[in-house]
Amino acid sequence: MADVLTQAQIDEMLKNVASGAAPIVAAKEEEKVKEYDFRAPKKFTKEQIKVLDSIFENYARLLSSYLTGLLRLYCRVTLVNIEEQRYSEFNNALPDYVMMGMVDMGIANDEVNETNIIVQVSNAITYTMIDRLLGGKGEYRDVNRDFTEIEITIMNDVMSSFAELLQEPWNMHIELYPKLIGIETNSRVVQTIGHEDTVIIVVLEVEINGIKSLISVCIPAINLDEIMGKFIPRYSSRRKTDANREAERRDSIMNGISSTDLDITAILGEINLDLFEVLTLQVNDVIPLGKNINTNVLVTVGGKPWFDGKMGTYNNKKAIMIDNFIQN
Repeated sequence: MADVLTQAQIDEMLKNVASGAAPIVAAKEEEKVKEYDFRAPKKFTKEQIKVLDSIFENYARLLSSYLTGLLRLYCRVTLVNIEEQRYSEFNNALPDYVMMGMVDMGIANDEVNETNIIVQVSNAITYTMIDRLLGGKGEYRDVNRDFTEIEITIMNDVMSSFAELLQEPWNMHIELYPKLIGIETNSRVVQTIGHEDTVIIVVLEVEINGIKSLISVCIPAINLDEIMGKFIPRYSSRRKTDANREAERRDSIMNGISSTDLDITAILGEINLDLFEVLTLQVNDVIPLGKNINTNVLVTVGGKPWFDGKMGTYNNKKAIMIDNFIQN
């Protein structure tokens, strides 16, 4: 709807028109432009995010009940946000000392690769739970130190339960058996996800005894893409229609690299010599390789073993007849 002019504005406009001046034009609000990172395009549709929203809403309710019973305090867990970003952005925002549980999703589907996710609990929540479980009132004291062995042992049981609670919400879509495989307190040494890999970050707000803080679930996008492809029919059908396009893309890549030069090396044998023996080698000296002349030689491509075969000649040149392919 157009803006309604006041009587003063109408009088001013008529005065300007009568005097030949340009009429006053109301300035339009600048259109808001949403930034888009072409280096890390969004991989997930609104439909997929909606499914994740439903899964983690259920997970938040389960966590609320579990924490309330465990701590004997009223605890409330709510889903705050689901965001797609690079792992480096998530990792760089973490403090030096952090409680991170490595969880194997245990997906019972051979077509889905092994999937490990990270459940990160803020220090405020961690220390509040530890204080309560050790007989305290559930108070949080801000400390800048690494966790002790006792604290890690206590949190190991809690994080194991966090992992197991993932089963029920996900089992509505895909069969899995999540379990905790380890705890890391230094986020900088976690190697399960590449720094430039895209991840989905699920942020849950936890309120315990008046203290509010966050639990974050970090899921690698490449694994989540495979998982969701198994239970979202529309997404699965779209992937099938893209099969021809994927085949064309692979053919294009293969055509592009087919003319690349590679070094092929035949290794006749290997032996260890002392430095003194190497320095005293003379012309016509013989170095035994400890290998029968009829034994196949190893052939490497780009420094990696690919074949083995027999030495011989072809058109008066040294040659190797390939006998076997080596499984890499």
